[in-house]
Amino acid sequence: MKVVTEKIGTNKVKMEITVEAAEFEKSMNVAYNKVKGKVSLRGFRPGKAPRKVIEQAYGESIFYEEAFNDAVPKAYDEAVRSEGIYPVDRPDVDIVNIAGGQDFVFTAEVFVKPEFELGQYKGVEVEKKSYPVTDAEIDANIEATRDRNSRWVDAEGDYEAKNGDKLVIDYKGTVDGEAFEGGSADGYSITLGSNTFIPGFEDQMVGMKVGDEKDVNVTFPEEYHAENLKGKPAVFAVKVNGIQYKEMPELDDEFAKDVSEFDTLAEYREDVAKKLNETATLRAEREMESALIEKVAANTEIDIPNGMIESQIDNMVEDMGYRMQNMGISMEQYFQYTGTTMESVREQYKEEAAKTVKAQLVLEKLSIEEGIEATAEEMEAEYEKLANEAKLEVEKVKEMFARDDSYIKGRIVSAKTIEMLKANAVYVEAAANE
Repeated sequence: MKVVTEKIGTNKVKMEITVEAAEFEKSMNVAYNKVKGKVSLRGFRPGKAPRKVIEQAYGESIFYEEAFNDAVPKAYDEAVRSEGIYPVDRPDVDIVNIAGGQDFVFTAEVFVKPEFELGQYKGVEVEKKSYPVTDAEIDANIEATRDRNSRWVDAEGDYEAKNGDKLVIDYKGTVDGEAFEGGSADGYSITLGSNTFIPGFEDQMVGMKVGDEKDVNVTFPEEYHAENLKGKPAVFAVKVNGIQYKEMPELDDEFAKDVSEFDTLAEYREDVAKKLNETATLRAEREMESALIEKVAANTEIDIPNGMIESQIDNMVEDMGYRMQNMGISMEQYFQYTGTTMESVREQYKEEAAKTVKAQLVLEKLSIEEGIEATAEEMEAEYEKLANEAKLEVEKVKEMFARDDSYIKGRIVSAKTIEMLKANAVYVEAAANE
């Protein structure tokens, strides 16, 4: 195979690739074996007509499409490797010559990773923030744990409903003395303070007891979905059938034993404070790393091919789709609820995607300039880390990456490159911490 490469733009190359006649003949035979079963010729059973007979009847060109599909991917991949180029998009392919018994020649134009010179990356100033954990944050964390360990209790006697309680009610609504569609229900469950009903409805039920009946007066919002009810005053005859309130566990040593490995509330609180401080420290570290990478990237000029940005947007949209799916919402529903479109979402992601691609390119270039590589020991440690995260055997993880360990190496090299930047940065204490 012969390859002639020329640069035809800032980040684009054109390769003229020649596949020798003998090699292309193999692709023609592959094409014949795919096409012969679809050809009907008198005197031959389906799939039994010789190649020459088919060519005489239909012309040799009947095999060109399949031969092209067989030859081009293999030749293109080999050309990319031999020329040492890194495509970032699909190539535009044009045929120069295709015929049986002759060299197959085609051109492939493709955008490649941009070439650029690194800007300053040592001695870069970066703010180092801190986020001291307050007693209020510790209390809120413990209170959230209490809430998760609470239980619902049926109210009895003269208990009066309050916000946060769950009520089971019957209601019948009227507008101008007339019942309306959807205005009545029996055994309806409502949580006071959730604001799931018409404004004012839940507020007027605070203080009611089991068995109480009451007329609740409200006004439908002007933007209400039912045209005939917009802005209309309404009366709901409500009866409370049941009330449940949340019983929180006592904040004592027994609570600490139930929710943690500690025997006392003081020890549990100390552990909560420790974990919150670790989270705050990690947050400050991640923010500092992001700011440092962004500053280093800003010092470097790169003409980024649009295909790289679009590919990153694809990844971001795909990730968004997974998040929506986990929330039980389809992308179509999201677009409907938010009044957005796929085009507008992609446009919103464009700037962030460009920054992400630029940062990746700069980190990759830095690792090469600094000779940063993944050692065998680091690879082993990364396999063990992934195995622990996925709760798999280390050997199983290794099998998953046996054919291509570039992902593992990339994680290690990227982390080491960021550590190199941090070791050479100039840290400035933030003027004010959030």
